[in-house]
Amino acid sequence: MTDTWSPARLSSVRTNRVFAFLVDALLIGALTLLSCVLVFFLGIFTLGLGWLLFPILWPAVALVYVAVTLGGVTSATPGMRAMGLTMRMTDGRRPDMLIAAIHALLFWFSVSLLTPLVLIVSLLNSDKRLLHDIILSTIVINRVRD
Repeated sequence: MTDTWSPARLSSVRTNRVFAFLVDALLIGALTLLSCVLVFFLGIFTLGLGWLLFPILWPAVALVYVAVTLGGVTSATPGMRAMGLTMRMTDGRRPDMLIAAIHALLFWFSVSLLTPLVLIVSLLNSDKRLLHDIILSTIVINRVRD
């Protein structure tokens, strides 16, 4: 086992993930609002065809947001960075954009189908991982401060 699994790296991860989620939800909402303005004008220029993007706008913005930030160089969304968290694969590697996108999709599906059971999984294991973390072999840990 590496230091990834040490108690110090897992201290208060659950609580910080909740606050990170709230920060990210606000940022995704703001980005979606900006995207709505762009799609509105796109709809005007395309005689209404662009407005067909409205139903998929929020999920598309959220998926790109998570894939780019969680799959990026910091391996954390802005909310996770604000809370001092990062994500790693269980072997210590950083997740790539595909893993980050699948992680987001599994989170949305598990929350919509299994709420609140998906949160109970975190309470029942010592490494504080959620169901989608276990499926993808990822772990959210506290960032090491250099």
